[in-house]
Amino acid sequence: MNRRQFLYRSSMFVTLCHSMARSATSSSENGLSIIDTHQHLWSLHHLRPPWLRPGGELTRDYTQAGYAEATRGLGITRAIYMEVALSPEQQPAEARYIIKVCQDKSNPTCAAVIGGQILNESFKDYILQFKDSPYIKGVRHNLYNPSQLNSKHVIENLRLLGTLNMRFDLLVRPDHIGEAARLVEQCGDTRFILDHCGNADPLAFNPHLDWGRGPQHDADQWKQGIDVLAQQPNVICKISGIIARVPKGRAVAEVLSPIVNHCLDSFGPDRVVFASDWPVCTRGAPLHVWLTLLNEIIRKRSIEEKQKLFRTNAFHFYDLD
Repeated sequence: MNRRQFLYRSSMFVTLCHSMARSATSSSENGLSIIDTHQHLWSLHHLRPPWLRPGGELTRDYTQAGYAEATRGLGITRAIYMEVALSPEQQPAEARYIIKVCQDKSNPTCAAVIGGQILNESFKDYILQFKDSPYIKGVRHNLYNPSQLNSKHVIENLRLLGTLNMRFDLLVRPDHIGEAARLVEQCGDTRFILDHCGNADPLAFNPHLDWGRGPQHDADQWKQGIDVLAQQPNVICKISGIIARVPKGRAVAEVLSPIVNHCLDSFGPDRVVFASDWPVCTRGAPLHVWLTLLNEIIRKRSIEEKQKLFRTNAFHFYDLD
């Protein structure tokens, strides 16, 4: 580590300490009730995500009890479950499971985005099973292959979601966001959510940091993609995910702020929502750290903007009651 890196890390540590000490600026203590639009849950005895590896950091149960502990005192009163990339044969069981969770009013989970094979012709029969459920708000399936963004089946199925008043979470690579905009434009009656700030990598905006790896994309290309996508009125941006890409103990507001501020400014105050991405966020820091850092980044924005980010936009976008 050279002198410049040492001084930068030292200043960032001091900033983080001050930020944590100023927890009185948190949303809950400002009287803001928070809707978390991206909550993961799983039990290894029932539905096991295939991407979990033996001995892996996240290879254990993550339940409502764990979520309650992680969110204690943060002001999160409602949560929207997000599918956990299960194998196709497990997805119907996931949907049935989360409907029961939402029906149980003793927990904060009130709605869900389920998994579905959006690339397949069979998707229509699958999703029609849930067309009358007040809890199923949408579908997510990753579109990491750029050819998928031009797929006839994908476009047809996304348009079907629009007729069912369901949404689709866009999970795309940072260098494909501009291409995703063309897909969104072709499905004007469907509402989209860009997950995790377009999978932005904080290191791309802070190349002087020594994280033992290189940036995962070009910062300018990501900015341009965000600006193009934000021109489509039927898509919003989920402020989430980026802290999971930061090495543990290294997340500070200055590292995350270029991504957060660009998304907030590009999409505007009416088309952004907060999400925890719990427990995946813990790869970088606990949930309370993510929320504290986000509050630090937006502290100079108006109370109206904060209310929209943390609650109002999600309430209306997901048709909650």
